[in-house]
Amino acid sequence: MILIVGGEGSGKRDFAETLGYAEKDIADAKIDERPVVYHLEQLVFAQPEQADALLDRLLEKEIVICCEVGSGIIPVDRKERMGREATGRLCVRLAQQAQAVVRMVCGIPTVIKGELPGRR
Repeated sequence: MILIVGGEGSGKRDFAETLGYAEKDIADAKIDERPVVYHLEQLVFAQPEQADALLDRLLEKEIVICCEVGSGIIPVDRKERMGREATGRLCVRLAQQAQAVVRMVCGIPTVIKGELPGRR
């Protein structure tokens, strides 16, 4: 599994497409039969208390894409804080087991762990 993280609009989805994944391969904020999960943070924020239960299913995916949620102002809303914390902790666990971790900044991928496989 490749974990791709970065800020909103940083080019995460476009980068996944350069690896050979098309729009039809990308599930937006849900886990289904498609090989790519996009907007992991939205999935977690919906039910932060269930984040740990997602780990095994996410590890079966080829790519997991998540917006960074740990930077900036700490939210006042308790549920927002819980979602942010759960997303961050889940990404830590995913990164530990990922084949590669890529951080996107301004459309530029930086591999911070492992190596990327060849194109699909």
